[in-house]
Amino acid sequence: MDSLDEKDVVALCGQVGAVLLENGAETSRVENTVEYIGRAVNLPIICHATMTAVFVNSEKSATTRIFKVRVGDFNLQKVDRINTLSREFSQHKMTFKELKESVTEVEYDTSDFNLFEKCLGAGLVSVAPMLLFKATWFDLFLSFFVGILGYLVARVVGQHSKIPYIAVAMGGLSISILAHILLDMGIASSANNIIISALMPLVPGVPMTNSLREIIEKNTISGLVRATDAIMAGISIGSGVVIGQILIKAVLGG
Repeated sequence: MDSLDEKDVVALCGQVGAVLLENGAETSRVENTVEYIGRAVNLPIICHATMTAVFVNSEKSATTRIFKVRVGDFNLQKVDRINTLSREFSQHKMTFKELKESVTEVEYDTSDFNLFEKCLGAGLVSVAPMLLFKATWFDLFLSFFVGILGYLVARVVGQHSKIPYIAVAMGGLSISILAHILLDMGIASSANNIIISALMPLVPGVPMTNSLREIIEKNTISGLVRATDAIMAGISIGSGVVIGQILIKAVLGG
C-alpha cells in the first residue's frame, strides 16, 4: 500500500466521489466513502463535497484536487456498486489497480432497464396511490396506462430538449389532458384521482429524500440545493397539470 503513488490515490478518490455524487448519493456518503478509501491505503484524505464539485485533499503533502460534477439522471445502482467496491477494497479483497479499473467500468457503464420494464414500473407506481383513494377498479386500470403515457411523454421530451424541468411539465400536461378527456367521455369517474396517481412516476423522489437527509445531517447548503431542485420540479409538474385543465375547459367547455 505504501508504494502507491499519492497522486493516483487522490485522482481515484476524486473519481469515486464524482461518480457517487452524479448518481444521487448524498454528500455525507460521498465524503465518507472517499475518506474510507484513503484510510485503506494508509493515506489521510480529506474530502468536501458540494452539489457541483468534489474537493479531495491529501494531508501528507497538502495536495488538493477539484473534480467538477454535473448532476443529471440518478442511478442508484452505480452508488451501490461503488459502495460495494470500496468495502471490498478496504477488506483487501482487491488490489488498487483492480479497484481503479472497476470504478472506471462503473462510471462508463450505460446498461439500463429496457423500455418495457420502465413503462411497466411507471404503470405500477401509478396504480399504488389509487388503492389509498379507494377508487373504482376501472379508474385504477386507467391510471396504469395514463401513468405510462405521462412517463413516455416526459422521456421523449427530455431526449429532445435540454431546458430544465420542461420534460416533467409536458408529462404533467399530457396526464391532465388525457384524464379530463376520459372523464368527459364518461369512461373515468374521477379525473383528479387519476391525475394524482399518474403523476407519481414524475415526482422527484430521490432529490426530496436526499434533501431531507442532507438538512438533518447539517449539510444545509447541499440540502437546500436539492430541495430547490425538487420544488422546481414539483412546480413544473403542477403547472403542466393546470395548463392541461385550462386547455380542456377552453376546448370542451365546462
